[in-house]
Amino acid sequence: MVKRPGQDTRHPQHGRVSGRVDYDAIAQWIRPGATVLDLGCGDGSLLKFLSDTRQVTGYGIEIVDAKIIASVRNGVNVIQGDLESGLSVFESGSFDYVILSQTLQAVRHTETLLKEMLRVGREGIVTFPNFGYWWHRLQILWGHMPVSDTLPFQWYDTPNIRVFTIHDFERYCATQGVRLKERVVMDGSRQIRFLPNLRGSLAVYRFDRAGA
Repeated sequence: MVKRPGQDTRHPQHGRVSGRVDYDAIAQWIRPGATVLDLGCGDGSLLKFLSDTRQVTGYGIEIVDAKIIASVRNGVNVIQGDLESGLSVFESGSFDYVILSQTLQAVRHTETLLKEMLRVGREGIVTFPNFGYWWHRLQILWGHMPVSDTLPFQWYDTPNIRVFTIHDFERYCATQGVRLKERVVMDGSRQIRFLPNLRGSLAVYRFDRAGA
């Protein structure tokens, strides 16, 4: 496998990494003191970060026992649950923000979950790896499934079941009554504004219901 300079392709032990670059992008959109639901919260590091920096309150949802224990140790209120089963436990409008961070590509019932996010929350925030990123395209041209900092798994152990780009996500939202309010596209710690679908490895979106 050809390795991009500076790239760490080791298999991570946890889906979330403390201090991840998209945390600041998410935090800038969160109103201080807001209520937040973090779907697939991992070890709770994002909710802890938002609690420390934006004084939010809320819950995380996680299915893996070890990550639930890690969330509790981080002081996060966590509920064990499967995102594929929906969010019926929560009433409509229960939260100011519902966050799905680097998990959208691993969800089977994508449309249902995005609709549930906007039922339960006033706004949604998603982050996902951009499969249209130039390094991913180049690896496919070389005949390999892409591996990168935002796609750190090998083809045989990846949890990702969806392959989509920034353009794909925006087209989907346009046809489903989802209004995109803000977008940040990044490559590492750099924000990408020119040719983001080609040059950006990670996308962060804030959205709500059209007409809301």
